[in-house]
Amino acid sequence: QVQLVESGGGLVQPGGSLRLSCAASGRTLDYYDISWFRQAPGKEREGISCISSSDGSTYYVDSVKGRFTISRDNAKNTVYLQMNSLKPEDTARYYCKAMTDGYIYWGQGTQVTVSS
Repeated sequence: QVQLVESGGGLVQPGGSLRLSCAASGRTLDYYDISWFRQAPGKEREGISCISSSDGSTYYVDSVKGRFTISRDNAKNTVYLQMNSLKPEDTARYYCKAMTDGYIYWGQGTQVTVSS
């Protein structure tokens, strides 16, 4: 069993930055592919970035490419999402997901609001 806790969300002005953390307990994340999702009010949850457990390769959806960076610190059992040049349309609740061998775990999410 893996417990995931997201943190680092908040209110930020357009153009600002935030770093989200996804801290795991229960098991090491070394063998888990980790993804970040977000869900805005009235919209479906969308996957925006992921990082592989095998080779550290990363993926970004076009809307965040060049602005967001996913990384993992296996020693801290934590995955990060550095978000720069934030836009109002980035406003959403952000979730991390851990997946391996058919097992899937979600965190409770952290709210990001981009507004002046």
